[in-house]
Amino acid sequence: MKHLLSDFDFNKEEVLEILNLAREIKKKPEKFFGALKNKTLVMLFKKTSTRTRLSFEAAMTQLGGHAIYWESRTSQIIKGELLSDIGKVVSRYCQAIMARMYRQLELEELADSSNVPVVNGLTDVFHPCQSLGDLLTVKENLGKLKGTVAFLGDCGFNMGHSTLITFSKIGMDVNLVCPKKKKYQPNPEILKRAEKEAEGKIKIIHNPVEGIKNADVVMTDTWVSMGQEKESKPRIKDLRPYRVNSELMRKANKGAIFMHCLPAYRGFEMTKEVIDGPQSVVFDQAENRLHIQKAILLKLIK
Repeated sequence: MKHLLSDFDFNKEEVLEILNLAREIKKKPEKFFGALKNKTLVMLFKKTSTRTRLSFEAAMTQLGGHAIYWESRTSQIIKGELLSDIGKVVSRYCQAIMARMYRQLELEELADSSNVPVVNGLTDVFHPCQSLGDLLTVKENLGKLKGTVAFLGDCGFNMGHSTLITFSKIGMDVNLVCPKKKKYQPNPEILKRAEKEAEGKIKIIHNPVEGIKNADVVMTDTWVSMGQEKESKPRIKDLRPYRVNSELMRKANKGAIFMHCLPAYRGFEMTKEVIDGPQSVVFDQAENRLHIQKAILLKLIK
């Protein structure tokens, strides 16, 4: 049994295997109809969701299985039932669990007691399903998984971590472009492990113009994630210089693409001209969550 709790859980060969499977699924979806017939995925949500919930539920339906949406506040979790107990019980009802949690430690506690694969639908530290879908989008648009990815903004949160691990693992260079404050920089232990596994170069750069120079992929994320609402004013002030606008995009390589995992807030982490412009592939990126989710489920359940 294998879990997907972080981007470290799949090595390069497994990442490429999932990527190739997702491309095949996207090209010939009918070939996989019924592949997970009579299989059940329990989807546990502590955080709200749009793309994660819909893509996983659609994925299970299209593969012939069934997905159960389970919101934590409607369960005994809200009254303090242990996640270790939850894992032991729920894994007797299904073939896989997908959980979207506030804390990575909660996900790991759930997985430790589960007898079926557990998939990280997002935590404060990692968002592996998103980064795998992002790889698929880059491959489709650039035709290769080479070059430089520039991630601008908060590089000490889930998307910064997942991007630096996954893209550097398959051989792309990653520029983490962020303020000098410690909270916006990647976790040192995660960075150290990522560097050991990386085939591409990882750089931390504080100047946005320098960080985006020669980038083939420009990526950003919301400045205020779920659970950070009380910090919104200082975060917006600190991250404003890292807003991706048209002038900054022109510093990237010709033909560079713009990516954002959504939801996006125009006028904050990027301008309307960028996200709604010709270089933006954010909606292809969102669609690819469906195809990569199918590949992940097939690998873990089958």
